[in-house]
Amino acid sequence: MSESYIVSARKYRPDSFGTLIGQDNIARTLKNSILRGQLAHAYLFCGPRGVGKTSTARIFAKMINCSNPGPDMEPCGHCESCESFAEGRSYCIHELDAASNNGVDAIKALLEQVQIPPQVGRYSVYIIDEVHMLSQAAFNAFLKTLEEPPAYAIFILATTEKHKIIPTILSRCQTYDFNRISVPDIVRNLRGIAAKENITIDDESLHIIAAKADGAMRDALTIFDQSVAFCGSDIRAADVMRNLNVLDYEYDFRLVDAFLSGDYASALLVFDEVLSKGFNAQYFVSALSSHLRDLIVSRTAGLESLLDLPESLRRRYGEQAARCPLQFLYEALNLTAQCEAAYRASLNQRLHVEFTLMKLCFIKGVPGAQTASAPAVSSAAPAAAPSAAPASAPNPAPAATPAAAPAPAQTSVAAPASSQAPASDTTAASAPQLSGTPSPRRRPALGGASLSISAILTEEKPAETAPQEPDTARQLPTDEQVRTQWAALAAAYRTSSPRLGSALENAELELSDTDGVKAVCFTVANDAQKGWIEQNKLRDIESRLRKALSCSSVNLTVKSVQYADKKIIYTPEEKIGAMAENNPEVKGLIQDLSLNTK
Repeated sequence: MSESYIVSARKYRPDSFGTLIGQDNIARTLKNSILRGQLAHAYLFCGPRGVGKTSTARIFAKMINCSNPGPDMEPCGHCESCESFAEGRSYCIHELDAASNNGVDAIKALLEQVQIPPQVGRYSVYIIDEVHMLSQAAFNAFLKTLEEPPAYAIFILATTEKHKIIPTILSRCQTYDFNRISVPDIVRNLRGIAAKENITIDDESLHIIAAKADGAMRDALTIFDQSVAFCGSDIRAADVMRNLNVLDYEYDFRLVDAFLSGDYASALLVFDEVLSKGFNAQYFVSALSSHLRDLIVSRTAGLESLLDLPESLRRRYGEQAARCPLQFLYEALNLTAQCEAAYRASLNQRLHVEFTLMKLCFIKGVPGAQTASAPAVSSAAPAAAPSAAPASAPNPAPAATPAAAPAPAQTSVAAPASSQAPASDTTAASAPQLSGTPSPRRRPALGGASLSISAILTEEKPAETAPQEPDTARQLPTDEQVRTQWAALAAAYRTSSPRLGSALENAELELSDTDGVKAVCFTVANDAQKGWIEQNKLRDIESRLRKALSCSSVNLTVKSVQYADKKIIYTPEEKIGAMAENNPEVKGLIQDLSLNTK
């Protein structure tokens, strides 16, 4: 039985236009050209691996030589040309592997073969696979024949790297770009093959295989055979994940639950469990980012088509997304993206990821990050706010009412505890006092609403941070404050970018106040370092410094050290002379010992 076994990629290779997967537009164009008799002399099929380029070339070659085609322009499979092609003895369809025959001699042999007309059929079709591997000399030798071949010769070139083909070849061919095969198309094809092979496989396993194949049907069939070899005739998602070394969705669901509850200990334990199974930490962060993206898509109405998941997982994503505020998901995705970008530059990569997980657990402080009980608390706050005013005021007399006006913060904090205070006339008297204060704004549910940037900025913005624009924020910071925050900023950069942090620590600051702006200029060692900082990091450093100083009127510039203004010490004699000039004791020692420093 082992000798007669044929892998699925060969056994179920498309043999007609109708069996092509995911290339309907190309199949339609080729069939129309055959029907109208408008055949070009050269075609170029380009696209990713495993999407059907060579299979389409074979089907096209078989179709144009078929003596009894069907009404839908499909080869009959019974004529002499079709049978000879199926048995591998056709003399009118020739295949050349340019990867192993990329020299001038191979092309010369091909050109001599082109002069022989077909014995069976109307056309001699030459399929050159991986044509980008041809040498420059072979391309040049191929040009004239490719442009003006005999009337019976048709060339079909296939490649995965179109950009490597010279323009003079491209201009002589009709180019067809093949697309990656979508996950639903791969799943549909694998399900049909599993039914023919009497193999039981669940939808989740099919989606895992399709996602792993990355748009290539040949890869999907190879992975399918591998899964059958591992699992037998009954394939389950857990076995497929273990066989393909794919990170289980369950870890991501557990992590998001830990983030929502603020349980950073559970998040760290999940990360340790993932590492113990041999997964790379960067792959773990990437999978978490994809999970957060899918939660955002699940939470937003109208984006269901962006989820390539089985129905069981769609429901589970929808359930967890309903418990996640949109602002929380946005902040979490931002943190994972930053972690993934800075992962390679980190010296302690595990600590870098663990620190990100802890920050994700602390996002629960974002307003609205609570679960279903949060709306009930916010709706009760306005009713309890008036009764809290007399409890926080030192004197309940009406005369003290105007003085109590600037205490809205105490009122909102004491609102839950004030429900124990009895209602009285002082409560009614204090009502006008609170009428001018902004009432807590209730955030509408976003579960069925479409994604809106204005909704995020308006509804998810913390209420307590909205009015924080005091006049003191316009005051310029002192030089000492700038130097203190600069040192802290340099220390922070030491973690993510050690070289930049070292440059900021060693930089000299020049501070000045001009027209209500705090000008900060720092020096770096050379012009190359100055240019790199100006191009990549200057705006980020300036933004962080403004935030640390709580002042937007800070202007940051960078300059390099100008060595022309001072003498550079090179030789040992110059070094000892500089030491003697700056240190009288060294100078005295040289004189006492009569040392020769020249």
